[in-house]
Amino acid sequence: MTSGISPFWLCRFDSRFSYCSYVPSSAEGRGDLPLVVAVHGSYRVAEGYRDAFAALAEQLGAVVLAPLFPCGVEGPEDTESYKFCVTSDTRFDHVLLAMIDELNERLDGRVATGRFALFGYSGGGQFVHRFAYLHAHRLAALSIGAPGKVTLMDETLPWWKGLRGLAELAGQPLRLDALRALPVQMVIGDLDDKEDDVATAVGSPHWMDGINDAGRNRTTLMESLRRSLAADGVSARLDVVEGVAHDGFAVLAPVQAFLADVLVKEARR
Repeated sequence: MTSGISPFWLCRFDSRFSYCSYVPSSAEGRGDLPLVVAVHGSYRVAEGYRDAFAALAEQLGAVVLAPLFPCGVEGPEDTESYKFCVTSDTRFDHVLLAMIDELNERLDGRVATGRFALFGYSGGGQFVHRFAYLHAHRLAALSIGAPGKVTLMDETLPWWKGLRGLAELAGQPLRLDALRALPVQMVIGDLDDKEDDVATAVGSPHWMDGINDAGRNRTTLMESLRRSLAADGVSARLDVVEGVAHDGFAVLAPVQAFLADVLVKEARR
């Protein structure tokens, strides 16, 4: 694979999905390349996030992977399933891990896949914090951007309001101890406080009693998630970007500063 942007490659593990990547110009002949994974939101602009992280990739000598989780995976009107990371039908977490392995194969095993940096915004923010409950041991850094629904770090609440039942659904233990040791960032615009596309209505396929208790807009949801993580020993920094509503590309400056800081420290370990 040459340096620069790639087209979308089919995921051989599950051909419903694909991914694109960016390989920095400095990668030629090098091994142990850091990996940054950027997960799109509901509009699926995966290549936009790939391109937005290209300068950081050049700065760090890191590879960027951007998965594409299309609509319609679990039914003709499905737009949401990937956000929950694990469903009774699909292991989206395993799909992402397979994409990482396949990209590493394409790069002749030169990517440091053992621990990678993970960012997601909006629907991607939903995916990444749920992914971390199961796979924090695989992460060097976690950046959670403005999710419209959250899973609290609470094993008394049913999945996906909380963690009760997730280990059984996934068939593996939760990695909460690893999460407590992980550098975590939460990022949101200070104007991201609308309710019309966030609060879950009665009759929604995602409805359950108390579903809106954590908050009816992204600002309150982020604070509820942050408090829940802190109560269970996870320290998450919160970056609030002034003058920004719900716009993933407008919050990337603090995200990239956070990831760069963590990955530089990781390289020195």
